[in-house]
Amino acid sequence: MTPAELSLTVVRAVRSAVDEGVLCVEVPADRDVKVERPRPGGGGDYASAVALKLAAASGLAPRAVAEALRGRLAGAPGVARVDISGPGFLNFTLDAASAQEECVRNVLALGPRYGHGDALAGQHISFALVAEPRALAFTSAIIELLRSQGATADISPDGDERLHVLPEPALPDLVGPEAARWAHLRAAPHDRPAPAAELLAQRDSNPYFRVRYAYARTRALTRNAHALGFTSAPGDLGHEASPTASAAHHAATGLLTHLADHPPTLLRAAELRAPDRVARHLEGVADALLDFQHCVLPLGDEKPLAAHRARLALAEAAGAVLAGGLSLFGIRVPEYL
Repeated sequence: MTPAELSLTVVRAVRSAVDEGVLCVEVPADRDVKVERPRPGGGGDYASAVALKLAAASGLAPRAVAEALRGRLAGAPGVARVDISGPGFLNFTLDAASAQEECVRNVLALGPRYGHGDALAGQHISFALVAEPRALAFTSAIIELLRSQGATADISPDGDERLHVLPEPALPDLVGPEAARWAHLRAAPHDRPAPAAELLAQRDSNPYFRVRYAYARTRALTRNAHALGFTSAPGDLGHEASPTASAAHHAATGLLTHLADHPPTLLRAAELRAPDRVARHLEGVADALLDFQHCVLPLGDEKPLAAHRARLALAEAAGAVLAGGLSLFGIRVPEYL
């Protein structure tokens, strides 16, 4: 279950409580119900402060509102447990197996558009014209991020928003426009981009290489699986107590966490005008995929099982996230590297 789907589940619970006369409040829109990773000290997989926000209008204490919602959220598809913490935070623990499969299915269904939404629908942002290469790269990427979240955005002579980034001389032509764009966006606005020599290095210490290499590995896994006679199918990743399955489960958990974090990362990056957040997130996806890749294909004389098809589906979902994130930067993904 993605944060957006969990937000919708919370809204349904509020509507149910209102319809039954338990709460007397205006039912919030999906986009107004924030579901995020718990803060330090919180429990579960996700948390929401919706009860605190509804408390004043309902005339009830936040914990009373949370209690009214918890009973309507318990047992929702994909939700294993709902707890209340602090003054009235709702903490959600997801059903691991169903949440994993649903996440992969959702990514594969949406492809590179996974993480796009309408949270910023109705907003129009116009940026001032810029000529400096790095400022232009930042502005263009942020426009794509804003559009991915439903906003309308453009560059205009009358634009009233200007981004402040550390100007840099144009990178040498030998790195190419896409590598230069990555360097401009990967560094925070006040930091200097990586030098040209680092961008050209074909090694793990080069994030630009690592992210694109990880995508190429997902394509290679699909080709190799086809050669072995099987295709991907989301499902149980395999939890039997063998060393291979145990390693696959551990690596898959890390990768799934990164995939589930993709939608809120895109939204936050758009809101904060911070494409560097997306770059660092893609590096995390790439690192998790490279840790996981060794568990995807059968080993030795092992026959392809349902677990291998599920692991291949997870790898392909990671590829879709990498492709979608890089496309927002105007960077193509390689079939081979």
